[in-house]
Amino acid sequence: MTVNGDEVTEEVEPRLLLVHFLRDTLGLTGTHWGCDTSNCGTCVVWLDGEPVKSCTVLAAMADGHDVRTVESLEQDGVLDPIQQGFMECHGLQCGFCTPGMMMTGRALLDRDPHPSEDTIREAISGQICRCTGYTTIVRSIEWAADHPAGDGADNTEGRPDAADAKQVEEVS
Repeated sequence: MTVNGDEVTEEVEPRLLLVHFLRDTLGLTGTHWGCDTSNCGTCVVWLDGEPVKSCTVLAAMADGHDVRTVESLEQDGVLDPIQQGFMECHGLQCGFCTPGMMMTGRALLDRDPHPSEDTIREAISGQICRCTGYTTIVRSIEWAADHPAGDGADNTEGRPDAADAKQVEEVS
């Protein structure tokens, strides 16, 4: 398989879950292991460009496929806009759900560069956050949509919710 652009070849037990392979074998601990039942979504990674819960995928099933983890978002020392958005809008509290939320948010923005709040909430509906109540996570994804270059430039023109977002920033 290819993981974050690097080809990886390992022998694994047939029952080894992808989340454990990534964490324990490859040392990519950004992918968090939560419930092991696909309920929480903390373990979301991309498999051939699609977000999947890695606790429901056997590592052997990823043979010949492309896997991307949260570690791949930052490139050459530059944060992905989704990572920057989570920092700017306080989208994380304890940080446990954050990698999965970021991977889901990035996949959403790649498909829909300017999603509505409802679309964002639907995209992350398969993931559980026990700290934030989702409001700051939604704002973080909106921030990333408004700043696709991640450079802090104001790219909110044309967004129906842009004025509301600016008001929230002014109040914060």
